[in-house]
Amino acid sequence: MAYYTRVLTKLADFPTVEELADLLRGDHPDCRLSLEEGEEEDWDSALLSTTDEVEIAVLERNPVFNGSLGQDEIADFLEDLEDARPETGVRWLKEFLGEVKMIYAFQHLQGAETEEGSAALHALRSALWERGDAILQADHEGFTNEEGFHIVWQFSDSVSGAWNMAVLKDGAWQQFKMDLGDPDHREAFFAGEVPSDAAMIQLSGSKD
Repeated sequence: MAYYTRVLTKLADFPTVEELADLLRGDHPDCRLSLEEGEEEDWDSALLSTTDEVEIAVLERNPVFNGSLGQDEIADFLEDLEDARPETGVRWLKEFLGEVKMIYAFQHLQGAETEEGSAALHALRSALWERGDAILQADHEGFTNEEGFHIVWQFSDSVSGAWNMAVLKDGAWQQFKMDLGDPDHREAFFAGEVPSDAAMIQLSGSKD
């Protein structure tokens, strides 16, 4: 089954494929982005690959409007959130999703498993996210807030390891590092609380 990560943004304007390709040339010269479907100024999809033609990811641009594929994706996300926790994160996320104008969906391919392919994909995704008014989503994981901290639980029960999380308290995000496999950490996060022994994370500056 295909694995996707996504950038969801309130911004309707978008960079051209060439502008995105330029971002890769400096730090990732062995990778390239090429137009797959649509026109350069109004593209639908692009292929991220290595210069020796190993495919890393397909990037799809899905505008959100009545009757669009993007609108269908938003509807699916909202349905999946019905059983998600914590409630504070879900409420914030539903409001954000209601204002999303564009979805950039990355379908991960074989080359995404390599060090260079993963780095190039991350750079491209980050460039779209850092344009502002955007959050991140990953299949089988969930969504972040605009600062990139995870705010809803959509992991499998068997997941473990450290993860950067955030809960909304009194209108402000509290960021911390959580042990996903710790049942006490899970219980606190589900309740919208910071685990008592979790390491807090202070933001040093804006991603902008």
